[in-house]
Amino acid sequence: MTALPQDVAAELRRRIAELEQQLRAGADENARLQNELAVARDRQNASTEILRTIASSSGDADAALHQIAEATMRLFGAPSAAIHIADGDGWSKIIRVGDSSKRVGAGVPLSQLKIGGPNMPGVIVAENRQVHVPDLDNVDPAIADWPGLPFVRAAGTRSMSGSPLRLDGKAIGALIVYRDHIAPFTDDEMALQQSFADQAAIAIENTRLFNEVQQRTNDLGEALQQQTAVGDVLKTISRSTFDLQPVLDTLVATAARLCDAEMAFIMRREGEEYWAGAAVGYTQAYIEFLQTHPLKVDRGTITGRCILERRPVQILDVVTDPEYTLRESSTIAHQHTALGVPLLRENEPIGTIVLARQRVEPFTQKQIDLVTTFADQAVIAIENVRLFNEVQTKARDLSEALTYQTGSANILKVASTPTDVEPALKAIVECACELCDSYDATVVLKDGDDLRFSAHHGPIPIDLEKWPINRRWTAGRAFIDQAPIHVEDLHDETNADFSDGRELALRMGHRSILSVPLVREGESIGAIILRRKEVHPFTDKQIALLQTFADQAVIAIGNVHLFEEVQARTKELAQSLDDLRAAQDRLVQTEKLASLGQLTAGIAHEIKNPLNFVNNFAALSADLTAELNELLASSALAENIRGEVDDLTALLKDNLQKVVQHGKRADSIVKNMLLHSRAGSGQLGMADVNSLVEESLNLAYHGARAEKPQFDVALKRELDPGAGTAELFAQEITRVLLNLVSNGFYAVAKRKSDDGAAGYEPVVIAATCDRGSHVEIRIRDNGTGIPPEVKDKMFNPFFTTKPAGEGTGLGLSMSHDIIVKQHGGTIDVDTRPGEFTEFTIRLPRRSNFTDKTRGKP
Repeated sequence: MTALPQDVAAELRRRIAELEQQLRAGADENARLQNELAVARDRQNASTEILRTIASSSGDADAALHQIAEATMRLFGAPSAAIHIADGDGWSKIIRVGDSSKRVGAGVPLSQLKIGGPNMPGVIVAENRQVHVPDLDNVDPAIADWPGLPFVRAAGTRSMSGSPLRLDGKAIGALIVYRDHIAPFTDDEMALQQSFADQAAIAIENTRLFNEVQQRTNDLGEALQQQTAVGDVLKTISRSTFDLQPVLDTLVATAARLCDAEMAFIMRREGEEYWAGAAVGYTQAYIEFLQTHPLKVDRGTITGRCILERRPVQILDVVTDPEYTLRESSTIAHQHTALGVPLLRENEPIGTIVLARQRVEPFTQKQIDLVTTFADQAVIAIENVRLFNEVQTKARDLSEALTYQTGSANILKVASTPTDVEPALKAIVECACELCDSYDATVVLKDGDDLRFSAHHGPIPIDLEKWPINRRWTAGRAFIDQAPIHVEDLHDETNADFSDGRELALRMGHRSILSVPLVREGESIGAIILRRKEVHPFTDKQIALLQTFADQAVIAIGNVHLFEEVQARTKELAQSLDDLRAAQDRLVQTEKLASLGQLTAGIAHEIKNPLNFVNNFAALSADLTAELNELLASSALAENIRGEVDDLTALLKDNLQKVVQHGKRADSIVKNMLLHSRAGSGQLGMADVNSLVEESLNLAYHGARAEKPQFDVALKRELDPGAGTAELFAQEITRVLLNLVSNGFYAVAKRKSDDGAAGYEPVVIAATCDRGSHVEIRIRDNGTGIPPEVKDKMFNPFFTTKPAGEGTGLGLSMSHDIIVKQHGGTIDVDTRPGEFTEFTIRLPRRSNFTDKTRGKP
């Protein structure tokens, strides 16, 4: 074999050494990881064991806490551990595991372990934090004066740590671990210790909740048992409304069973004595004794004592009680402890319930409360039976009253419709016949000097339409006397004074008869008659019931009369209300027009003077400008200066002409404002409609001719002779008509100027028409018409399509208010652009708007 070169051999040896070193390091790391895994497994197993212990020991926290302490000791290599449970400023329990912990507990007085004091568990809980003492031989000066440290050191502890038991973030105790050698706790160990402390807190809370649930379960079970028993008693009460004994037997048996009593009985009051009503558990001899010896109300018996005090009374031992005198209860029944509860109805005793034991053992408050409940149920049962018997005795009367009430209700239901009295009278005779056990029933109503047969029910025929009002028949006498007339037998000779009635009875076959008057406001208006074909007098109840039916008939008849009167009055009031509202609206409008007129007139007058000055001075300035040009014409000026002067004077003259033009426009508006604001609205009175139209047409035409002499239009009149008169403010209607006719003149003139004179003839038509309660006025022209977009705005104030200086936009707005708001009429417009425009006015003939105090609107 050839030897390797030295350098190669050296490199191999170096590499082999490195590999050997890496293998040793890997082995060490593996050992470390195996150790950490073992520790983690131990911790996991300990946690699992603790949780299993907590889950299986819900009612016992000590077992879980011992388990936590032992697991902590084992994992931390500690010989001892302790768990302190806080209570106030001390400890409700301290669990110590291990000798050193027990030696510390024996050596350190509890007075040195107050929460918040200079001791380890007290600081942990008070400050809710972990405390770590790494070396007891070299402690922090801040804790060097803790009085318990020497005992801990003497017990063999060298290192220790503690963690708070937290519940909802609050410390409720402390977990402390003791090591017998110096070995400070690592951060991981402190975190693990805190985890075990938290598990201890969970174990304590679980135990508290478990015990609380157990207690509630026990209470609920007991309550359920008592409630079931109460329910059984109530069920017995509900099923035995007429038999009391089963209820009392159930009560005493249930009370004795639930209250752990051998004996129970109920005593019931009869006069001033109390007799046995039900008993359980007593000897037959004692029951017979109670049945033959009623108890007096005195302090010698448990019954008498609780009756006197009107509250539950307990005697611990009747044998030794100095006031107790009923010795038979102990000699025959062998009872000792007794409990008596009074049965009170409205604080009056009606009996007692007594429970007894053959031993000396007091009843608890829960048992006393339960017996009190049974006593209340006994009172209910006794009261139920009493009421049931009382109701039974009244049942027939109530049934009969209910039948009568039902009949009356049916009659009232029919009578509640006040438009017709016949259904109510028919219902009355049907119910009277049925409920009063009558063969037939009849209602007669006053008709002049007779009583007219108006409603009938039954097989006896009525062959009369009416019968005179007199005392010779029962209905007539009841009517006259305003009192019921009852005849047991009309065939009897002793009733000969009812000659007319006997004649009817012999002819129609009836014997007994009852007549009751119908009286309204002290005046008889009719009568109700009941008849029987046999001699069978009517009872007082039947007579009273028939009087009730008579009252209902009067109510029904009165309702019809009142309904008719109310209907008529309602129509009158509705019409009056409408008239009043219209009058109010018109009054408001008139006042508005008057106020607006005054305001407009004031504004117009205020504007008029300065406007005149503007117009006058503008015209004067224009003349002055002309004079200035004339003067400058003869002056020697340079050509360039003269040109500038001419330009300036020309511009000034143009501006002044515009001022004059717009001043005239403003003056026109002011004149129109003054025209529309004339003071007063005139008098409201009757006016001839055709005359108003004719006058307005002439005024408008002559006004237009005066303004433009060349103006020409064909006026046509289609006046209905029957148009007649209407109650109007004539001056205001004239204003409206002038405005409409003037607008028509303007429209035809504009069309003529736009289209030229060829083939076009301007025409304005004024027409009237009788519309009954209204009169109609139409103003039609064949002018330019009104575009749709203008038609929607034409009644708006200050809206106008006329050029400047020719319209203010007030005329149609004012016309609308005068016609609609002041007169309660209507104004409509029909138009077709380029063809015609027609305004239609409808005015009521009569106005309900008059100021009676001033004679004007």
